[in-house]
Amino acid sequence: MNLARKFFDSIRHHFSAGGRFEKYFFVFENIESVFYSAEHVTQTAPHVRDSLDVKRYFFLVIAALLPHYAFGTYNVGYQSHLASRLSLGFFPVFFKGLSVVMPMVVVTYVVGYFWEALFATVRKHEISEGLFVSCALFPLTLPPTQPLWQVALGISFGIVIGKEIFGGTGRNFLNPALTGRAFLYFAYPAQTSGEAVWTVLSSARTAPVDAFTSATPLAISAATESGSVMKALTDAGYTVSKLFFGLYPDSIGASSVLLAIIGAMFLIALGIADYRLIFGDIIGILFTGFLLNLVATDASMPYLSLNPFYHLLMGGSAFAIVYMCTCPITAPDMNTARWIYAFFVGSLTVLVRVFNPAFPEGIGLVILFMNCFAPLLDAMEIKIRLKKRIPNVQ
Repeated sequence: MNLARKFFDSIRHHFSAGGRFEKYFFVFENIESVFYSAEHVTQTAPHVRDSLDVKRYFFLVIAALLPHYAFGTYNVGYQSHLASRLSLGFFPVFFKGLSVVMPMVVVTYVVGYFWEALFATVRKHEISEGLFVSCALFPLTLPPTQPLWQVALGISFGIVIGKEIFGGTGRNFLNPALTGRAFLYFAYPAQTSGEAVWTVLSSARTAPVDAFTSATPLAISAATESGSVMKALTDAGYTVSKLFFGLYPDSIGASSVLLAIIGAMFLIALGIADYRLIFGDIIGILFTGFLLNLVATDASMPYLSLNPFYHLLMGGSAFAIVYMCTCPITAPDMNTARWIYAFFVGSLTVLVRVFNPAFPEGIGLVILFMNCFAPLLDAMEIKIRLKKRIPNVQ
């Protein structure tokens, strides 16, 4: 690390005020800060320090996402080889998945960094670490067959429209990754949803990619017109264990409930994710699911009778709850507001899934919808607390 320190010190004057590359200081600072903490500190005591600064905060989230990338890469390759009747050996499967996932990740980071650097240059401020989390989350929410040019377009919309036009990280009220995902969903529905986008078909004749039709658990649940939804899922091969471990066609990294639980425990233990936002979501989903079970009759749609726990297992619900709903920027800051916010995210997710088949996933759009109400919920709680205070005695 001493060599790295000497290297940064030797080139710093080129990027400092008056240097040849002064306008690119944000690039130098961004790279240097990966290796070292901030150079400038308070000049006199007390020196207040926290082991969890903004940079470490965001990079720990990325660390929690790495198992999702590893599993997602394997799952993409596994589903591809399974559909193409090729070898299911670990290395052929993993490298096939890597050939699909890696280009999407590279495109996401290159395009996302371009926009962040452009706005940082114009506004003359440093690059925010929030970019790296948004770019890490975005590919995991996409189907593996998403064209790369649409990946670039989606992250551009998420970064520029979802974040930068509001002033950048910390000032945006919409989750950038979900904003980009929602844009692709509405702009290019054929490449983003349906049954033909979740599996990449390998073939000796068509080397790039082709689509393989496979109904997702949510699609099967929404399409069941009679009988038991749970039986329809089981008949399709979607057992509880399969849904829990996530080895089935879905978004690249959002299918494994097990990894989402591990990630939740990791983030809660480090104080990064608030347990209120996670458990509030779970309570909202289970409460609404059980309520629909109570009102369901033999004449009603079978989806109303679905075991509420299945809503937690299907469609990336656990992934969205852990990594999207807990976003510290777009979620409320007040404790009671967080409970209310999370409860409505869970509750509305079930209602959208059951009563609006056009949006089988539901939770991504619901989180964006509730992002709009987060400031209002905070303001309401603050106002109520102020009313309860005893006025100053004159």
